[in-house]
Amino acid sequence: MLGITDLKIGTKLQLDGEPYVVTWNQHSKQARGGGVMKVKIRNLATGSVLDRTFQGADKIEPADISFRRAQFLYAQGDEYQFMDQETYETIVLDKSKLGDAPDYLTDGIDVDLLYFDQNPINIQLQPKMTFVVTQTDPGVQGDRAQGGTKPATIETGKIVRVPLFVAIGDKIVVNTDSGEYVERAK
Repeated sequence: MLGITDLKIGTKLQLDGEPYVVTWNQHSKQARGGGVMKVKIRNLATGSVLDRTFQGADKIEPADISFRRAQFLYAQGDEYQFMDQETYETIVLDKSKLGDAPDYLTDGIDVDLLYFDQNPINIQLQPKMTFVVTQTDPGVQGDRAQGGTKPATIETGKIVRVPLFVAIGDKIVVNTDSGEYVERAK
């Protein structure tokens, strides 16, 4: 069992039979009362976010989460096909469970399949991934490396805000958690 002081960012826990991960936390203690931990938790199966407050005496059950390497094969409608690289079994996940992940999936990319109670529930992407810019407006004379941004479409179809100097064909690094431009790929 976990205590409230164990609820750090990234901690995986189980509430009402569902797996969650802590995305934000704030500990506070009142004069004579016990400690209180306020957290934002994201459901690993559905992607929904909840605000919860745990009291000092609360015991929280850790989630039994495991990961397996998989390769994204293709999407067919709202179903996304992955191949488990240990068993070579095809795993099908519905788009509604994947959250923003489909915005970053390209054929053949490696991902981590999340398993809860031995069932695949979602995927986890690398925090930073490299993509090719397929569409953006050209830079204008006088644009500088620092300053404004413009929209650019990456190879998956997602639109990302990039600096003015980025051109079509450039490879850029994108943070898959926030959807923001990080840097031009080297």
